[in-house]
Amino acid sequence: MKDANDLGLVLESQVPIILIESFEEDLALQLITRVGMKHKKTLNVWSVTDGLRPLGFSIDENDRGIDEPEGVLKAIKGTKQAGVYVLCDFHPYLSDEYPKNVRLLKDIALNYKHTAHTIILLSHAINAPPEIKRLCANFEMSLPNEEQIMSIIREEARDWSLRNRNAKIKTDGKTLQKIVHNLKGMTHGDVRRLARGLIIDDGAIKEDALPEINKAKFQLMDMEGVLSYEYDTQHFSNVGGLNNLKRWLKERESAFHGKEENIVVDKPKGILLLGVQGSGKSLAAKAVAGMWHLPLLRLDFGALYNKYFGETEKNLREAIKLAELMQPCVLWMDEIEKGMSTQGNDSGTSQRVLGTLLTWMAERTSSVFIVATSNDISGLPPELVRKGRLDEIFFVDLPEADIRREIFAIHLGKRNLNPDEFNVNELAEYTEGFSGAEIEQVVVAAVYRASARQETLVTQHLIEEINNTSPISVVMAEKIHALRLWAAERTVNAN
Repeated sequence: MKDANDLGLVLESQVPIILIESFEEDLALQLITRVGMKHKKTLNVWSVTDGLRPLGFSIDENDRGIDEPEGVLKAIKGTKQAGVYVLCDFHPYLSDEYPKNVRLLKDIALNYKHTAHTIILLSHAINAPPEIKRLCANFEMSLPNEEQIMSIIREEARDWSLRNRNAKIKTDGKTLQKIVHNLKGMTHGDVRRLARGLIIDDGAIKEDALPEINKAKFQLMDMEGVLSYEYDTQHFSNVGGLNNLKRWLKERESAFHGKEENIVVDKPKGILLLGVQGSGKSLAAKAVAGMWHLPLLRLDFGALYNKYFGETEKNLREAIKLAELMQPCVLWMDEIEKGMSTQGNDSGTSQRVLGTLLTWMAERTSSVFIVATSNDISGLPPELVRKGRLDEIFFVDLPEADIRREIFAIHLGKRNLNPDEFNVNELAEYTEGFSGAEIEQVVVAAVYRASARQETLVTQHLIEEINNTSPISVVMAEKIHALRLWAAERTVNAN
């Protein structure tokens, strides 16, 4: 109903060209037909396969109209009767290879006062040429709300039940509500396909289907490269230390999921994890998603940048839009300093990216929790790290002895080795100044060494590997010292 009202207002506003980006062509044509008839418009539709024909009427081969792109624009321009013309998938014929088509379209638009032709360009993606951009209005079809999604699921459930001798669908209200919530942001057709896929196998809607729904949802959004879906989320049981961070997240989990009913609380926005390389920031980012049972999206700032003016900011806006469609989710901005250079040697791209990101962070109301990670605070602009943009800055330092014992136990256990059979106290003492990643590599290398010698792995193998390792605390001592000094009074210790 809202779409019909909004499209009617656009039609009555006398905009000559309307752009509709949608994968649901049939649904869009139904909407245009309904609105056009209400407003007493003459409706026509064109495609390169069916040519030009009245909208709402089926055609046979003898009724095919003009199917050449240039020809249909000439025909519209020469027609004196006002009308609405829907051009389906016309975008390839408005590229630099077809300047005449762009000019014809502009002529039709500029002549609107004399002959009120409205051109609707309908396609999955449209980038209007600059010559006509100011003559266009964008119309975005709304996505199904939770009530409509529930209705689609029930329709698919009824269909499955009829095909299976009136068998009942197995689910519960809580699981069904989670499924509905995670299907938000999808088109009507995509919701129907995913709902059908959920039910068709065994007639059960189960909670363990949520990860598969999120994967399918992300793939349909098609932003691979700039934004990636991280399939391997973690549990904090696989992360040594970080007890302050774990407690902080646990206290805010119910608020993020909207379970605080009796009091008004602000929804958590995100955190910045600053620390030494290899100290477990990436693992912690994955564990946030694992703890809160959320999909994890990773924003790659390297893939974000494009040599063409304005494309980098567009990539960021599209990545943000996708993250909001995937909500609730965790958005992991890995090594954020690489995309936020303050050196000013990139023609202002970094400043524009920063502005786009800060505006979104300040204004967003979506359930997207940011986990930004950084190795170098000096590369970050002060506008980004001030309180209000994010909730807290945690410093992930090199692990103390008790945490190093815990890390050894985790990595030995992951390789089916009993930590009790090793002197982890001695190993923790020998690895003063080692990062979590370096401790893991000690275990990996020691396993290889023992295997090559055809020996049972013992503490001594691990000590040999420790003695062969130069930890980052030694190699980059000055840099780490400066980082610790900066963090001492400005951050919260994650451990």
